[in-house]
Amino acid sequence: MNGFDVFDVSVHAIRRRPGRRKPFEVRWRAAARSRSKSFTTRKLADSYRAELVRAARMGLDFDPLTGEPAAWSLPEPAIVTWYQEATAFAVMKWPSLAAHSRASLAEALATVTPVLTRPNARDRPGPRELRTALYQYAFNPARPAGPNSPAAQILDWAQQASLPIGYLSEPAVLRTALEALRFRLDGSRAAANTIIRKRVVLHGALSYAVEGGLLPDNPLDTITWQIPRSSAALDPVIVANPAQVSALLDMVARIKPEMTAFFGCLYYAALRPEEAVGLRFADCDLPGSGWGMLRLAAAVPRTAAAWTSSGTSHEQRGLKHRPDGTIRMVPVPPVLTAMLRAHDAAYGTAPDGRLFRGTRGGPLSESVYGRVWQAARILALGPELAASGLARRPYDLPPRRPVAVAEQRWRPRPDRRPGRTQRRGPAHRLQPLHPRPRRPPQPADRPRPRAASKTRSVPDREKASGVHRPRNPTERPAVAPAAMSATPSAIRP
Repeated sequence: MNGFDVFDVSVHAIRRRPGRRKPFEVRWRAAARSRSKSFTTRKLADSYRAELVRAARMGLDFDPLTGEPAAWSLPEPAIVTWYQEATAFAVMKWPSLAAHSRASLAEALATVTPVLTRPNARDRPGPRELRTALYQYAFNPARPAGPNSPAAQILDWAQQASLPIGYLSEPAVLRTALEALRFRLDGSRAAANTIIRKRVVLHGALSYAVEGGLLPDNPLDTITWQIPRSSAALDPVIVANPAQVSALLDMVARIKPEMTAFFGCLYYAALRPEEAVGLRFADCDLPGSGWGMLRLAAAVPRTAAAWTSSGTSHEQRGLKHRPDGTIRMVPVPPVLTAMLRAHDAAYGTAPDGRLFRGTRGGPLSESVYGRVWQAARILALGPELAASGLARRPYDLPPRRPVAVAEQRWRPRPDRRPGRTQRRGPAHRLQPLHPRPRRPPQPADRPRPRAASKTRSVPDREKASGVHRPRNPTERPAVAPAAMSATPSAIRP
């Protein structure tokens, strides 16, 4: 400190200098130099002098350059805005999310960010342009906006107009963000599942702010906002009956025969479209007759190339809603077994072993099988039923919820007490989607005669005791008929 004692401070009385624009002067001496600062009123001068005296009594060191306490010259902590926190949250979540989940997270953040800006900010972009720029560039770390592009200018405005993250602790501000989740961009009401999904993303972003010390706690845990309830009931209007499905598959066989087995997998084996797209012939156990087995270890969902790690629209990943590396064994009925065998014999497989492939040999596109399905609906169901929601999507073929429950096998619980009856779950009461044919009765299934009783007869007890009682000719022996023929000596007198 240039040889001066930074703690050698003395504060003098306020001096008034009439005729000056700031007539009240505060004088003090610090670091062997006299300092002064003038104010327009005495109250301001008194307040400043009191702060100098308080700093000197607390033993704070004074800066030799400014003569004021060194703590006063420290830069103020930077204010983190919601925009900065949301983009950091998207970057943190990106590596661990699947492509669909990445797009879903960006959509939720792009919904709440426009309402978390200053209402009086100038040059506000249009709602659609703002949300598009946020969704495509701000919350997509792999696709930054180009310099001097219109999207970059919109994002600069969003960064400048964004509210500080601390403002979300106020219930009024947070409620505004929650209400934005209820509506779509066109003003219509969003579905309950969409609102719940976006609220989960908002809760995660605020929890990440708490983790970084930007918020004391998550304000969503204390606000009283009613979460909409979604219905998991299956609409029977969209489910086709077996006769209608048979007509649809027959029509697909006429329009595009190589797609028949694909839709058969969706119906008879209850596969998801992305699971059927990635199905390989090596994962199929297809005997000449009877039931077969499919071994599912991966799915190939389709997403926009901007959200995948590979930069392609199809990216292989694990099974949906299951841990990585999970293998699912799916039994298939004989009709699907025959379909898959005929498909392999007629069309073969792709170079990597996939049963179903696109026009150019790549993964089967959603647009390709979607056009075939819609054409088959019109021809097989007629214009009236085709205009309804009946089997509108290939995904609507099997009832997903009963199939998912039926896959849960009933297993004994080790935490139950021995000998206690264990109640079976819902899968025990479900009827199988495609029941196996019953085995004809066999001779071995006939009821067998009961085994001989181990109770000793009366003559045996008499022999053991040494007392013999003459038998009445009309008295029947107290043994089973099977025992009479098996052990004749046991009924002798």
